Amino acid sequence: MSKFVSIGTRPRSGAALCALTPLLFLCAFILTAQVRAPLPALSHDKPEAKVERVSFATEDGGLIYADLYGNSDLGVVLAHGGRFTKESWQPQAQSLVKAGFRVLAFDFRGFGRSHGPGDSDMFTAPMQLDVLAAVRYLRNKGAKTVAVMGGSFGGTAAADASIASKPGEINRLILLAAEGNGPAERIKAPLLVIIARDDSDDEGLRLPRIRAWFDKAPQPKELLVLDGSAHAQFLFQTDQANRVMKEVLRFLEPPPPSSQP
Repeated sequence: MSKFVSIGTRPRSGAALCALTPLLFLCAFILTAQVRAPLPALSHDKPEAKVERVSFATEDGGLIYADLYGNSDLGVVLAHGGRFTKESWQPQAQSLVKAGFRVLAFDFRGFGRSHGPGDSDMFTAPMQLDVLAAVRYLRNKGAKTVAVMGGSFGGTAAADASIASKPGEINRLILLAAEGNGPAERIKAPLLVIIARDDSDDEGLRLPRIRAWFDKAPQPKELLVLDGSAHAQFLFQTDQANRVMKEVLRFLEPPPPSSQP
């Protein structure tokens, strides 16, 4: 916590003040020069991954624009929430790259430059096709595994993409305060759902209905309930951010190789 310290002074005689005046001007000049001096450059001990701007088509003729980070054969697709765009994932993308993943953060149709059928209404457009197109883009670029993390409305699209995907196409699924439109029983990937206990909308608390959907999903699955009320990607703007990322990285860690011949 910052502290403010006030240092008291005693009145001086006029002669003493006159004698001190040149020294005071000199100190003021030095302090002003220090304030106006350029700030030192930020440390580059841990350089961030470069961002490559890419685009790809969806199966229904949409065109999706995305940011590609890293060059691993372990892929992660990031699907933003309704109040975000692909750029919002940059801190998490950099953390994932440093952990050994290649990351694709994309704009859904109707966001940024991305467009496609139905993009005038984000709630009725086939957003799961955008997620699948992103997954298949990484596969075509050499990814051996692809996980998907989606926040809120992007999480719903990610869940629906898992339902619509081919077996093994999506290897891990992480939903931030979201459930799918489709039946949870048809989720095809290990599932992690993260939500704040007091997260709510106009219909009330989100946790009960997300838990009800989650309970129907097949194993393996995990539900992580955090303190607070931050919704989906907003969790990364709270003091829970580090814990959320640690849980994500733990869940994405590939299983150890089998010891069986």
